[in-house]
Amino acid sequence: MGPRKLSKVAVAIGGFLIMMGMILMGIFVLLLFDILDVTMFMGSEYRTLFTLMLLVIGVFDLVSGIMLALR
Repeated sequence: MGPRKLSKVAVAIGGFLIMMGMILMGIFVLLLFDILDVTMFMGSEYRTLFTLMLLVIGVFDLVSGIMLALR
C-alpha cells in the first residue's frame, strides 16, 4: 500500500473515530440530563455488545495511529 493510499485510509478511519466520539458525547449528555435511562442497558447481552464496540473502536484507533506514525 502506497503512502497516498495509506493517508486516505487513515483519514477515513479518523473520520469514523470523530463520528463515534460525537455519538458517545451525545449519549453522555443524554445520561447527564436524565433523558436516557441507563438501567435498560444493564442486561448481559447489552454489556457484551458495548464491550465489543469499545474493543473495535480501540482497534481502529490503534490502526489509525500506526498509519499516521508511518506517514
